[in-house]
Amino acid sequence: MFYELEATSHAARAGIIHTDHGDILTPIFMPVGTVGTVKGVHRRELEDDIHAQIILGNTYHLYLRPGTAILHQAGGLHRFEGWTRPILTDSGGFQVFSLTDIRKLTEEGVQFSSHIDGRKLLFTPESVMDIEREIGADIVMAFDECCPGTADKTYAKSSMDRTHRWLDRCIARFDSTPDIYGYQQHLFPIVQGCTYPDLRQEAAKRLRDLDRDGYAIGGLAVGEPTEVMYDMIDVVNDILPTTKPRYLMGVGTPWNILEGIARGVDMFDCVMPTRNGRNGMIFTWQGVMNMRNRKWEDDFTELDPTGTSFVDHAYSRAYVRHLIHAQEMLGLEILSIHNLAFYLDLVSQARLHILQGDYDAWMKAVMPAIMHRC
Repeated sequence: MFYELEATSHAARAGIIHTDHGDILTPIFMPVGTVGTVKGVHRRELEDDIHAQIILGNTYHLYLRPGTAILHQAGGLHRFEGWTRPILTDSGGFQVFSLTDIRKLTEEGVQFSSHIDGRKLLFTPESVMDIEREIGADIVMAFDECCPGTADKTYAKSSMDRTHRWLDRCIARFDSTPDIYGYQQHLFPIVQGCTYPDLRQEAAKRLRDLDRDGYAIGGLAVGEPTEVMYDMIDVVNDILPTTKPRYLMGVGTPWNILEGIARGVDMFDCVMPTRNGRNGMIFTWQGVMNMRNRKWEDDFTELDPTGTSFVDHAYSRAYVRHLIHAQEMLGLEILSIHNLAFYLDLVSQARLHILQGDYDAWMKAVMPAIMHRC
């Protein structure tokens, strides 16, 4: 894998990530396929309408079900779910650390109870690398501790140091084990440090010196104010190498993504497009729409006249509102597809304007509209 930087517009970057499963044009949004599926969306829609270039899998959930033995027998996650383009897996760290009441953190790793059947399990840096090898994603994340955004500096420093010790173990294990399925996998370290600029700087410098294939920025959008998140992105991206891709984990709204791109981020993921879609909310170029509202009851306009997805022009707002209130699954699917298509269109337009050299002006022009509550 290597990253090819094509153009910049101030700090915003347009590039290409080359992988054995295909190229990824950046900036890019990655739909989240937690348990081997992007919830409620068929593979053909991901490929042909949403134009997803890469999707995510979740190490924690895939380890619990169906399990690595099944995935290995299938030939890896690509073959198991029939996806031929790149896949990224997180390390499961965020899921484990969100299980505050049923996990125990030690230097060895994290002991936790399965949310499915209660059995006791242990994630270590070594075991997570083995799991991600068997899942077979093109890009895998190091095992880290996701520090709460409200943590005090003493805890944040301790957490970051533990993440770095675990990272050393992750690298040793990953680099000493082979690719299983005949294509190359790539390990991204994760920059932590909570909301403290000096800790973020320390982490970014340490990880930069490791010279890995790419870098993730973790521990943001976890309770800290949005402006603080933006400040931390600036701090980190001032240090991370310009020759490698940068991945902001778990972020976020369309306007968060545009602000992240303006600060030099290349890759994004978030469950918001599908989760909000399943709750009746869609993002459009005209603003955010709650399709449960009565105002759409007799609005026979296309769902989003300026949208790029086939669902935007195939269904009216009144019809989709009817489906949502009737609790028909089709309504949730339509809104999920729409939101993912919008997110992919958003980063595609951002890329175009980076290539044209006018990204900042374009972002300022579209930001009020997409943030508007219809």
